[in-house]
Amino acid sequence: MTTTSELRRRPNGNAAPDDNFDAFPMASPGVADAMLNMQQAGHPSGEAKYGWIIIHLTQFLGAWFYLLNRDLYYAYMAVTKESFGLLITTMTHWWAPTVIRISGDASVAGQLSLTPDGRVQCAFPDRMVMIANHQRYNFKLTLEYQIYTDWLYLWWVGYTNSPRMHGHIYIILKESIKYIPVIGPGCMFFSFIFMSRKMAVDRPRLAHRLQKLKTKHVGPDGEEYLNPMWLLLFPEGTNLSDNGRVKSGAWAEKIGVKDTAHLMLPRSTGTFFCLNELKGSVDYVYDCTVAYEGVPRGGYGEEYFTLSSTFFQGRPPKSVNLYWRRFSLADMPLHDQTEFDAWLRERWYEKDALMEQYVTTGRFPANGAGIKGHIETEVRTQYWWEFVKIFAWLGCFGFFLSSLTRFLLKFRDS
Repeated sequence: MTTTSELRRRPNGNAAPDDNFDAFPMASPGVADAMLNMQQAGHPSGEAKYGWIIIHLTQFLGAWFYLLNRDLYYAYMAVTKESFGLLITTMTHWWAPTVIRISGDASVAGQLSLTPDGRVQCAFPDRMVMIANHQRYNFKLTLEYQIYTDWLYLWWVGYTNSPRMHGHIYIILKESIKYIPVIGPGCMFFSFIFMSRKMAVDRPRLAHRLQKLKTKHVGPDGEEYLNPMWLLLFPEGTNLSDNGRVKSGAWAEKIGVKDTAHLMLPRSTGTFFCLNELKGSVDYVYDCTVAYEGVPRGGYGEEYFTLSSTFFQGRPPKSVNLYWRRFSLADMPLHDQTEFDAWLRERWYEKDALMEQYVTTGRFPANGAGIKGHIETEVRTQYWWEFVKIFAWLGCFGFFLSSLTRFLLKFRDS
């Protein structure tokens, strides 16, 4: 098992870009291929890329539950969502190991800890809204579509939580992702929310989906309850890039406010609407500021860490740094859009200052959360064999169909 000390000794893959080989001069194509073959050879389950196909097939096999019982359907899809969380955690541990460095301010005191075996354990609530800045990986499928995986490490955080929340993640995505084969339908089964970025179109759709997320259910004991939910929002609305920085600067000039140096100014309309819709069913917004080691001042993560180089060439970020804060909905000006816009922008100026400290010193502030310094850990499952759960439901369906076929053939021949 790779330890954090071993990860820190690993050669840095964050060298300057080179036009000749995927923006990375540290390894030739032959070396990268050899590295990939060596990594794959040691995995008893074969290539993890088939895991997503297995999960997607399991989703289709369970789709008929929607007609039988909606609660059963959503519970089943939550299990497939857990499987995907295990898949990306396992892939990251096997193919893209990296140091995870975590800290937070006093608002999350007592909610971050280390287990005896070196894993982080979070104690966040089972219902919350999570906001984060964009630090993205980029994988171009076509000229039109790109997959942004800012959410990858945040999904893993759901796995580390007590209670575990990797089966209850909901993400708001741009609508174009819906039309990507396999990925789009998979996200639809996960009940992710697709937005066209035109509020007149999105408002009724968003209201409908959020209403489902705050619907109360009645347990066997007659008590009402709300299903667990982590709703992930990216208020910046788009990825950080040269074009995004230009747009952010133009927007700041248009509305007469200061621009940020390391982030994009947030757009508050969608966040304001979501929080007002969920008010009464959610108490807190958790803010995560994310930074990848090796991105120089003025650089962008997409220029250094692509999905391909991270998972298939063995060159992930040397460390991923997360800084957590918590805000109460009761303290937010949710009665007025203009006041909320100013409130959210102030939080982004604070995040920009955090990013400045990180770029300058290589660290976010140390913990104000009751633990000295920073928590250092890695992305991995609690048990090495947990990835087997990815295949469990498909195996159950296969066993059921096989048994049913044998029974029908026996009945026919009797």
